[in-house]
Amino acid sequence: MNQKRNIENIKKNYSLGIIGGGQLALMLAEAANKRGIKVCVQTKSFNDPAVSKADHIIEADPLKVKGNKDLIKKCEKIIFENEWIKIDKLNLIDSKNIFVPSLESIQPLVDRISQKKLIKRMNLPSPEWISLKEFKSLDDEAIKEWNFPLMIKSYKGGYDGKGNIKINTKEDLNSFLVKTNSDEWLIEEWVDYKNEFALVGSRDFDGTIRFFPIVETFQKNNVCDWVISPAEVNYDLKTFAINIFSSIINELNYVGVMAIEFFYGDTGLLINEIAPRTHNSAHFSIEACSSSQFDQYICISSGIKPPEINMYAQGSLMINLLGLKKTFPLSIEKRIELLSKIKGSNLHWYGKSKESVGRKMAHITFILDEMNHLKRIEKSNEILTKVREIWPSPND
Repeated sequence: MNQKRNIENIKKNYSLGIIGGGQLALMLAEAANKRGIKVCVQTKSFNDPAVSKADHIIEADPLKVKGNKDLIKKCEKIIFENEWIKIDKLNLIDSKNIFVPSLESIQPLVDRISQKKLIKRMNLPSPEWISLKEFKSLDDEAIKEWNFPLMIKSYKGGYDGKGNIKINTKEDLNSFLVKTNSDEWLIEEWVDYKNEFALVGSRDFDGTIRFFPIVETFQKNNVCDWVISPAEVNYDLKTFAINIFSSIINELNYVGVMAIEFFYGDTGLLINEIAPRTHNSAHFSIEACSSSQFDQYICISSGIKPPEINMYAQGSLMINLLGLKKTFPLSIEKRIELLSKIKGSNLHWYGKSKESVGRKMAHITFILDEMNHLKRIEKSNEILTKVREIWPSPND
């Protein structure tokens, strides 16, 4: 009788394997390098960002099980660049306790519908929503209860404004319904928020949760433009956000790094989305904190006790640098050169092989020493003006 060989008993060459090879994997690999931890990355192409910092590459689509198996054979623990994984396929692999976070804990977060169901089950604040399939079955009176504008979101793969469609009128809605063959969408009430906040934290195997400061994010065309940390929030709001985060991460017995995006306005604090991974809103932590979000994830998954999280400065500013049109007069090399000359700049270039409009190419962080939030906002706007003169937002 053939017995299935347990891959956990095979001697592994690398401490960590990363499924995915984009900019988040790049910064995870950089954090691992600082800790002297060897990493193997599974990614589609040797041109992907994380390749330059990885100790070994498995050139395979991160969604392909054969590549996943090869990665597991070589690595003690497997971590994820993002939540776009095929849990049903990974569950078939003989790989008990190798994934961080566990497949069971990440499963409710891999698509928007399962997230919404979790939030509803936990009775946490969130915009009202309905699946497109359920919406189609409503009668005329029930449909009238949904006021325009509405937000339509795809089940999976939504990021940087992708998979989000604003519906302003009944005609827009009818047009969408006619053109869309798939039911893998949800309809969400429109939220007139005043601020967008994000909270990123980590939870280790002992159940200890560590938080980065709550930040305020500023969007253009549904894409994060810049982030200031810490946000100006009162004690009650901060406590509520922390309690929401703690409730979710403990409910799932989730180990690793997680981010929650919030809307805040007249209706109070509402959960927008949950990201089971490192997150754009906490990139500032590389320069501004005693331990970055990437360091937290690397430490936790490697069995190292993660450091406590403290900010080194009064605040920080992080600006995203997105791809521009080919006709833009300054070359990438010239933009990088000029940005690097701005006092206090910390530029993170992702090393992507091609610049396309709206693609995240890099980010730049500045430490803010001003003692109050208003002064930090003023300083941020000064810096933002300088940066955008060199590298404008394609969404302006």
